[in-house]
This record gives sequence, C-alpha cells and structure tokens, in this order.
Amino acid sequence: MPEESILTDDFLRELMNVGEVDILIGIATCNDAKTAGDVILAVRAGLLKCFPRQRAVIINADCGSQDGTPDLVRAASISDMRQGPNVHALRTLHCVSTQVPGDPHGGAALHTFLAAADLLRASTCAVFAPDSTAIEPEWVERLVRPVLRDNFDLVTPLYRRHKFDALLVRNLLYPMTRALYGRRLREPYALDFAFSGKLGSYFLGRDLWTEDSVQTGAETLLTTSALGGDFRVAQSFLGERTRGEGSPPDLVSAIRRTAGALFWSLDGNYPAWSNAKESQPVTTIGAEHEISVEPMRVDRTRLYELFVRGVSELIEPVLKPILSPATLAELQRITALPEESLRYSGELWVQTIYEFAASYHKSVISRDHIIQALAPLYRGRAFTFLVENSDATADDIENYVEALCLTFEHMKPSLLQMWAGEK
Repeated sequence: MPEESILTDDFLRELMNVGEVDILIGIATCNDAKTAGDVILAVRAGLLKCFPRQRAVIINADCGSQDGTPDLVRAASISDMRQGPNVHALRTLHCVSTQVPGDPHGGAALHTFLAAADLLRASTCAVFAPDSTAIEPEWVERLVRPVLRDNFDLVTPLYRRHKFDALLVRNLLYPMTRALYGRRLREPYALDFAFSGKLGSYFLGRDLWTEDSVQTGAETLLTTSALGGDFRVAQSFLGERTRGEGSPPDLVSAIRRTAGALFWSLDGNYPAWSNAKESQPVTTIGAEHEISVEPMRVDRTRLYELFVRGVSELIEPVLKPILSPATLAELQRITALPEESLRYSGELWVQTIYEFAASYHKSVISRDHIIQALAPLYRGRAFTFLVENSDATADDIENYVEALCLTFEHMKPSLLQMWAGEK
C-alpha cells in the first residue's frame, strides 16, 4: 500500500482521476519556469513518440514556486484526440502538479513520486531534472525503454562531460561506490534516471523516510538500495547535459547528497558491500563515456587557499577524531607546501575517504560535522585533479579516473578493517 499520508487529499483525487498507468514521469521544481517548460515539452514529445500505446502521467512535485512553474505542467496535458507531426496520442497524457515541502533535492519529492507510482501501479518510472536545457525527447526512450521492455530495475544516465566537470562524482562518488558495491555505475547520484515499480515499491517500503540522510540524498540511497539488493541495473548514454542559469551549487549540500548518503547507506547494506569483490561492468546502452577537452578557466589558486585554510582551521576540533595520526600528519605536510608543489595523491585521498567513512559509522563526532569537514579536503583533491590534468586528453582523463577507481578497490580491505576495529 502507498503511504497515502504524504499525498494530500486534492492530489489523491487528481491521481484517482488519472487511474492506473504504465509510465510515471516525475519532475521536481522550484522556480524553474525558465527551463521547466522546455523539459516538460521534451518529455511529453518523448512519451508520445516512443510510447504512444502506454498510459502515462507527468507528475510535478513543486517546492513553493512563485513563477508559475506548476501551470506549465498542467498545460502539458493532452487529450485522446490531440495529434501532432509524427506522433499520435492513443491515450490521454495526464499532467498533475502538487506542492511538497523542502527543496527539489530533498526526499519529499522522490517520496511523492514513489507513493504516486505505487498508487497508480506504474510499472516504470522516470525522473528528470527541470534545469537540463539540452534534454531531447530521445532521453525518455533511452531511460524508460530498458525498464519497460528489458526488465531493468534502475537505469542511470551517462553524459557527455567536460574533463573538469563532475569532479565530485569522478573523484569520490563513482570510484567509492564501484569499490564498495562491485558495479561500475558511473553516475550513482543521478539527476535523470528511470526505475521499475518493483524497485520503487521496495524503496518506498524501507524504514528510512524520517532519517536526515534520505531527506538530503534520496537519489543516492535509491541507487545503493538497487546495488545492495537483488535488482538489475544499467546505464544509458543521453548526451550533453547543460544547466540553466541559477545559483552555483553549494559544495557542502552536494557532499551531503552524495558522500553523506553513501556513508549512511553502509550500515544497512553491510552484508552486500562487505562481500563484493572486484568490480564488474554493468549493462551500458550507447557510449560508456564522452569527454570534451575545450579550454576552461578554473581558479585553482582559490581551491588551494580554501584547502590549506580549511585544514588548518579544522585540525584540532574536527580532523583529529576522524583521521588516524599518520593520515593527519601527511595531510599537514602537504598543506605546508607551496601551491606549485602541493599534490593530494590518490592513495592519500582514498585513505582519507575510508577513514571518514569509518568515523561516520562510529559517530566519533557529529555525523554532519564529519560531512562538512570533507568539503575543504575535497577542494584539495579537486585542485590536484585540475593541476595534473591541465593538458590531459580525453583518454588521459579516462585512464586517470580508472587508476583512482582501482586504488579505491585495492584499499577496500583497510575500510573493512577499520569498520570492525580501530584505525
């Protein structure tokens, strides 16, 4: 049964008018009128072109928009008689909007999609970010079809990335998830993804919806639930992902949604990740990766300064309880180096991350303080990535990331040892 308590009476009535569906598309918004309209039109076109015989609904979980975003969703409904070039709508395409608390990255939006999908008995669900200005109708087919037709339970995206894009994913989330769960899923924190009703019902029924981590990292936890359970996962190449103009992402919030959620998942999924051995590829639809190397200006000096200052400020109150004496001493040594000499090596970075994960498990200090303390250290690793790859080709970047992944895998026994005993 769905958790109807999170669905308002008005929303429930609208869902009952929709009736059972085959495909549910979720879009979480907050003042995204500039971009959400194009996203909704692309999703609608993809549904009508590629899945004209399936019953579908687009659900908008809006987090208090003041710019008319929900109206864009409602206006996208298409009746049985509506037709267009090369598309024939054989069924009504419903578009429903509801208000949810928090922000689009919070757990309330995904919780709403899951509960609605359970109520409507959707066999296939997909979520699209409202700010992806490069989205095409084909994205719907590339994510939805593997679930609908090929019985995959989770399909995550692959994007064309600039070599200096997604550094948090490349340096932490992907290699650590790969080492822990033994699956080479490149986007464990996905902004556009699809999942089966089976996985949705399982995740909806987990006793975790009051936890802080699910409120900040629900998408990451959905992924780790699939990797840690008996679910089939795949990844599908979508193309370039560009964002609309908006506030720059907050690093600490990004770390909470990714590393924080990953750390939190380890307690409940210990039997799965502790027994996973060498990583294996997952089914990949399309290109596994595309990297562009166009020139990009990056303020490396700023990263260096924030890293050095952050470590200096956090040593006594925060880092000493988290890190082993040897790791802390090496960290202090490299922060004393001039900018042109500083390098945060892959081995030291992996040891740092594993010690953070073990300290999070043991709650040696406030878990949120542990996550916040990771931000300045990540800046040091990002600085090193930028310096060491300033002239790198696409193949160089791929080899660099692969080497880091193998380091995470090779050093995994140290995490297991710390998990059970002392640092």
